[in-house]
Amino acid sequence: MLQTIIELSILSGGLLPLMALLLVITLAVIIERAYFFSRVIRAGSSMEHDVQLVKYQGVNDLVAVAKHYEGTVQAGLLATAIASRGESSDDMDRHIEETILWQLPKFDKNMWMLDTAVTLAPLMGLFGTIIGMIESFNVLGTAGGGNPNAVTAGIAHALIATGFGLVIAIVAIIFLNYFNKRVRLALHQMELIKVMVINRLHGGGAAHQGQPLEKGLPVMPTASTLAGAR
Repeated sequence: MLQTIIELSILSGGLLPLMALLLVITLAVIIERAYFFSRVIRAGSSMEHDVQLVKYQGVNDLVAVAKHYEGTVQAGLLATAIASRGESSDDMDRHIEETILWQLPKFDKNMWMLDTAVTLAPLMGLFGTIIGMIESFNVLGTAGGGNPNAVTAGIAHALIATGFGLVIAIVAIIFLNYFNKRVRLALHQMELIKVMVINRLHGGGAAHQGQPLEKGLPVMPTASTLAGAR
């Protein structure tokens, strides 16, 4: 087994070990990002619920929620809102937006590695296959065409590099798209929390507290309705 791996590595010009290293890096990034986004999304969903339960002008309740979520990515939003509660809603909006922008690099961390693996892995595999095929044709030229089976076997082994590169790229692009969706969801959560916090600190309050309005509320008469009544 080890001898086969060594032969394949030599046949690919030494690119297979580099591709294996690229696969290990890709998997490490996937595991780290999956753990990060699972924590962020879970904390954001829970914070959305807790902020929604805060009464309008309930500063003390917001302070309690902020303390409960200390250490999370979203905690800075509440801390900024509480510190800016003496300002206008527009000023508070700008301060919270600045806090969100400061958090953005945390969402993009190491994502470039997955993007690079999507492009680099197939190219490395193709390059390794080309090197292997050149070696196989050199053998054919040296042997004078006496053993074509050895040449075809060498070409088949060289194609392993291409297949390996495609596998790495497929894994990387699947998780890259998945994490991009997680980024959009996390940013949506932060925008929703921002709007809810500003409404709680500057809004006059509404009976439904963010819940859908009940059916059966009086409907404003339209012009056609008034004309028919006349």
